[in-house]
Amino acid sequence: MAKKSYNAQLKKYCLAQGIDLFGVADIEKIKKDFLISPNLQEKLNCAVSLGVRLSGGVLEEIKNAPTRLYFHHYRTANVYLDQAALKIAHFIERKNYLAVPIPASQIVDWEKQTGHLSHKHIGVLAGLGWIGRNNLLVNKNLGCHFRLATILTDMPLKADQASKDSCAGCRLCVEVCPAGAIKEKPEDFSHLVCFEKLKEFQKKRLTDQYICGVCVNACRGGK
Repeated sequence: MAKKSYNAQLKKYCLAQGIDLFGVADIEKIKKDFLISPNLQEKLNCAVSLGVRLSGGVLEEIKNAPTRLYFHHYRTANVYLDQAALKIAHFIERKNYLAVPIPASQIVDWEKQTGHLSHKHIGVLAGLGWIGRNNLLVNKNLGCHFRLATILTDMPLKADQASKDSCAGCRLCVEVCPAGAIKEKPEDFSHLVCFEKLKEFQKKRLTDQYICGVCVNACRGGK
């Protein structure tokens, strides 16, 4: 079956599972950096990037700090994505191809605060958006109002083109960041300053894990 047919079939199935963002990335040049076995790295050649939107109403409550409601919503969205990714992986496997669903939020290296791979960088390659000043994936329509998961596969799929959009003159996230971690250039984002603020929020029992949501709420993407 042609690559185009597989893309169409897979996208249709993903949307039926409640997925809001769908894209395919060629991972040949970056898969060596994934924290998965070399055996799998050798077999897998593309990644399906999946996104589910967050509730605008829940995000609207966030001002200078995360809320308990956002914390619960954040976890629920991650579980939703993981369950959808499992179903989609099964769909791919029923076509006799490999499929490895990567959790939406799972830390593998606690010192570096990294997972098996970077969902946001996969999202960039899959054409879902660009890396914003806040160090998050920004989508033209949804801003940062979404969560991501990834499925690695050897299914013959046509990769999407990376987005050429950018934050341009928008600095909403810079203005609202409670830590002052967001700078003019995305590459100047201070991970350490951001992480210290996340630890502060956790100590105050605002959340039970390291999340914020202030810049997520502020981001409007291409709007």
